Amino acid sequence: MLRTTNAINKGAVVHVIDNDETVRDSYALLLSAYDYIVYCHESAEGFLRTLAANNMRNLGCILLDLKLAGLSGLELQRILIDQGFKVPISFVAGFAEVSQAVEAIKLGAFDFLQKPIQNEELCNLVAQMLTKAQQDLDKLNQESELSALFQTLTSRENEILDHIIAGKSNRQIGEELNISIKTVEQHRANIMDKLKVKRPANLLNLIFKFKGAKAS
Repeated sequence: MLRTTNAINKGAVVHVIDNDETVRDSYALLLSAYDYIVYCHESAEGFLRTLAANNMRNLGCILLDLKLAGLSGLELQRILIDQGFKVPISFVAGFAEVSQAVEAIKLGAFDFLQKPIQNEELCNLVAQMLTKAQQDLDKLNQESELSALFQTLTSRENEILDHIIAGKSNRQIGEELNISIKTVEQHRANIMDKLKVKRPANLLNLIFKFKGAKAS
């Protein structure tokens, strides 16, 4: 059963990069019928020129052949990684050595399939990649919102935040920073207000979520 009816994916972008015009046309015809916006490229270089000319950041997903004229599919994958594009890529290759498939997966490819691929399998693959792309975008937006909140904190508030993370009480924080407990309490209240949390447990959860996002 096809899963491409997911409303999240309607109007999403699919890039098909293949040097075989018949394959490009076939994929475009099939995927366009499911309300995807399909862009076809006969080479990695052509795709990169389109990318640069249109300043595209929301790539959707990519169906990529392995053997292309000029840059190979693996070389394009590495370039996109180096340029900071986090986009689901699946290889649909006519022929490939096991080592090439392993390398692509190690570099983060979503999947690696051999041609020919059935229509249902292709559509389900695209739907899954686009769902992953949406999840990644949602995560990025959440991280950006978190970062914006934490940037509103003053240097003193960040200092107190470090002590809170260490599990220190208001009294301990006051003694170490040579300020009154009342001042510490006021700073904590300001921190919670700026970070839009109402309970200490929520504050700690938000802090660890932010720290985890920065580390990833």
